[in-house]
Amino acid sequence: MLSRRSLLRGAAALGVAGAASAGVAGCGNTLAQGFTGGAPAERQLNFWNPFTGGDGARMVAMQDAYAKAHAATRLKATTFVWGNPYYTKLTLATLGRRPPQVAVAHLSKVPTLAQAGLLSALDPADLARNGMPEGNFDPAAWKKAQLDDELYAIPLDTHPFVLYFRTDIAKKAGLLDGSGRLADLDGPDKFVDALKAAKEVTGEWGGAVASIKDASTQYRLFLSFYSQLTRTPLVTDQGTEVTLDLDAAEEALAYIRRLTIEEKVLPAGVDSTGAITMLTTGKAGFLMDGVWQVIAVQDAKVTFDMRPLPRIFTDAPYACFADSHALVLPKAPTAEAQRLDFSLEFVHSMLGSSQLWAEGGHVPAWQPTLATDAYRKLTPQSRYAEAAAGAVYDPVAWYGGAGSTLQIQVGDAVTSVFTGARSPKAGAANMRSRLRKQAGTPSPI
Repeated sequence: MLSRRSLLRGAAALGVAGAASAGVAGCGNTLAQGFTGGAPAERQLNFWNPFTGGDGARMVAMQDAYAKAHAATRLKATTFVWGNPYYTKLTLATLGRRPPQVAVAHLSKVPTLAQAGLLSALDPADLARNGMPEGNFDPAAWKKAQLDDELYAIPLDTHPFVLYFRTDIAKKAGLLDGSGRLADLDGPDKFVDALKAAKEVTGEWGGAVASIKDASTQYRLFLSFYSQLTRTPLVTDQGTEVTLDLDAAEEALAYIRRLTIEEKVLPAGVDSTGAITMLTTGKAGFLMDGVWQVIAVQDAKVTFDMRPLPRIFTDAPYACFADSHALVLPKAPTAEAQRLDFSLEFVHSMLGSSQLWAEGGHVPAWQPTLATDAYRKLTPQSRYAEAAAGAVYDPVAWYGGAGSTLQIQVGDAVTSVFTGARSPKAGAANMRSRLRKQAGTPSPI
């Protein structure tokens, strides 16, 4: 029988032990069946995902395409709240020996899930047999899907941190080239000059990025600039060793402070909704944010375009923060329950709908879609696809990944510099101190 200690240990691996304490009694019918139900019907496939809103609607359409092509299969798709509640339920269901056959996970979470023994390792030969050879996937996402040379996830997309801009404001500011595309912004001074030019047009701000109650966005901004200076990870050895390059961190923070405190081209206090609104109402010409905000900007019915975040520090290869959604096979108690080929058939179908998924802003990890005329004509989504090649993911740490303690702790240190509360030097030292505290906390795995 599964012990309470085992449940808490598995949930704590994702930093959600408190949720696990309540999860056994109050997690709802779907999860309760994970502990008490028998094996699902032979032609039933259970699929879990955390998508709501626009992404949820697109995911349902992708599921419908699978169901239409596989009428003999009953697809039971279940949606949970994104974040720790979702990963808690996935953990408990897997430990309870009744996981879904297929589930969505962020690639930044995959190492922790795999180390906790919650995922089935995948043989690339099995994927190839089901129409998914390694060469059909984005190389960076494929690499991130591995841990200790074992494949644990099948990448669906890459969602990088990018640059949005109002084309009408950019045109008035003289920032467009002869073809109507944004001129070269690479280099620290060129980007600042572009923000200054946009500020002249708007009369308020050159650009915007969230800083209030949004440590994750601040983390993404920092990791993008930091990784353009060095590829030294923030932490190594499963998060137990702090390897932060203090000089690079200070230089990246100094540039961030330049944008807000010195040049005053970005406001130092705006939340996520406010930053988007500044762009859509013309109070700012640029917005730095994730690709997932594209629908919110499109809904405002304004003229805008997108491109990769500028290469501020030009002496190193291009880099920007990114994460990826992936499809995983939670570890089932038996091969019969796992239904490998049945599950991979479903995964292949989902990849085949990557064009639909790309409409929500995500860059397809499935290269056959990326190479189509239909995707190239999808704007502004196709304009920043090249950013996926420079994707920098969270370092492997049990306290890392999407919405994690790592992002919050580093992001809070960045915000203190962004708002002028700390100098870049002090901010870098504070970041190292925060990371050392996390690195010194024993892993529950």
